[in-house]
Amino acid sequence: MTKKHKPGIKLLLVALGAILILTSFVGCVTEPEKPTLIFADFNWDSAQLHNRIAAFILEHGYGYESELVPGESIPLITALERGDVDVVMEWFLEGALEAYEKAIASGEVVDLGPNFPDTWQGWLVPTYMIEDGDLPEGFSVFDMADYWELFKDPEDPTKGRFINSIPGWVSTGSNSEKLVAYGLTDYYTDFLAGSDAALSGSMVGAYEKHDPWIGYYWSPTWVLGKLDMTKVVEPPYDKEVWDTTHACAYPAGPANILVNVGLQDTAPDVVEFLRNYGTTLVQNNEALLYMQENEATTEDAAVWFLQEYESIWTQWVPADIASKVKDALP
Repeated sequence: MTKKHKPGIKLLLVALGAILILTSFVGCVTEPEKPTLIFADFNWDSAQLHNRIAAFILEHGYGYESELVPGESIPLITALERGDVDVVMEWFLEGALEAYEKAIASGEVVDLGPNFPDTWQGWLVPTYMIEDGDLPEGFSVFDMADYWELFKDPEDPTKGRFINSIPGWVSTGSNSEKLVAYGLTDYYTDFLAGSDAALSGSMVGAYEKHDPWIGYYWSPTWVLGKLDMTKVVEPPYDKEVWDTTHACAYPAGPANILVNVGLQDTAPDVVEFLRNYGTTLVQNNEALLYMQENEATTEDAAVWFLQEYESIWTQWVPADIASKVKDALP
């Protein structure tokens, strides 16, 4: 006669077997692989700096690998729409508003808010020209005709020299239109700088010699982190005036962080981090000045920023993430 197990023992054996199988299965389960994050690496320093700050935090704090794709603004925002790029750390809304509006309208791009809210571009003079009494307080475009001789053009001494930006830049055409609209072409030559280095070099060279200088520049830049310059006063920005004659101040606007909509599903923790990310114009100028004065790479400047502004970036992430990032810093 075959010996039979009691029903209770049989059920116990089945249960133990199920537990062993489940335990074995659970041991084989791994977390989903994190996607590699693709950043739009625009060809100016501040955008590249923010890519590297964000990438450092995401790698060492969250465990994400990243890839930097170099290129120009319009091709890269198009890639963001397609999903070939995940993150744009710095999009100047007023600089390319039409492309931005198209990307947002597509539903494929999400605006996470400003990286920094207070970009600026316009005309400048060294502050010492006002402090020394050479120019009046509140020096404006309407005073420029009376003071042209201070800025005498060495190649045409019958006029002052206005230092414009680089041929082909949108700002260069805008500045030329402004000179016409303000009635200044009889008083100033419209001198185009050959490169950004030539433009910033002319400003720094004049400043170091305490010479007069008037021209165009923008921020955030290392130059305006280094030199004490004063804005030439213009009428406030007016869209109708801007669209016709440019006889008003440049439109001011934020530099926003944009992501592909799919990132909300594939990496929601990244989106949350980027929503919290935020800097100021002063911080950007100082980081870019650090790069310039120390001949530092953008990677070096990112580490400097994380060391210098710990009280700022630690507000963007949970405490455990911040601890991992701090441990990874040299």
